[in-house]
Amino acid sequence: QAHELPHAVPLLDGLPGVPKWVVGDRGYTSHAFRDHIWTMGARPAIPPQRHEAPVACPDWIYNNRNQVERLWARLKEWRAIATRYEKTAASFTGVLCLAAALDWLKR
Repeated sequence: QAHELPHAVPLLDGLPGVPKWVVGDRGYTSHAFRDHIWTMGARPAIPPQRHEAPVACPDWIYNNRNQVERLWARLKEWRAIATRYEKTAASFTGVLCLAAALDWLKR
């Protein structure tokens, strides 16, 4: 098991545009990562570790992260999504869209 933070910088650099916010949990707390986000023109919404000094992290944007995580948890209840059973990107996207539509209809 490895941490995801080393992969976050290349992932952000590969985005087609610059996001307004980069939201992450306490696992992404790193001064270098926050500096990278600022230099690319976005604003970090990453809370500090409990033993670190507070940083500006608006609650209203950070709380939306919880809604996204709960959505992914519901989508992963579909076995084809959780196990990435569909091998091609097109068929995986189709199953993902179907699961999201059915989840939206249930709500």
